[in-house]
Amino acid sequence: MGSLESRLNADMIAAMKAGDKQKTSTLRMAIAALKNEKVAGKAAKDLSEADEQAVLTREVHKRKDSAEAYTQGNRPELASKELAEAETLAAYLPAPLTDEELVTLVGEEVANAEASLGAKPTMKQMGQIIKAVTGRAEGRAEGGTVAAKVRAALS
Repeated sequence: MGSLESRLNADMIAAMKAGDKQKTSTLRMAIAALKNEKVAGKAAKDLSEADEQAVLTREVHKRKDSAEAYTQGNRPELASKELAEAETLAAYLPAPLTDEELVTLVGEEVANAEASLGAKPTMKQMGQIIKAVTGRAEGRAEGGTVAAKVRAALS
């Protein structure tokens, strides 16, 4: 059991004792998602801390997407429930990068690519730069945001 899963279990037990039904159900769902990820595929596997964070990040994105759909469907009570769940889960993830930090990372990777190529990188190298920035961001930045920043830096 990873440290994040242990923390989720401990917090779920505390929420159950406190009678916080919303937090209890949200944490149960997150634990179930982690367990499903462990047994997905041909053989069961242990999840690393990065894998656990990726699963939680995916769950937060699901909640935000659902909230957006509920808002468009004129169901604000369900949207607020989904956003509350997303907020609860986001507390277990590392703080996201600020725009300045992300721009700095993109600038460094563009400079690295320029040094290795000997010329200014073009849009052909965009995928390589996005991959490098995403690796360094360690799940603290969304892929679409990274791609937009890299595109802006290369144009």
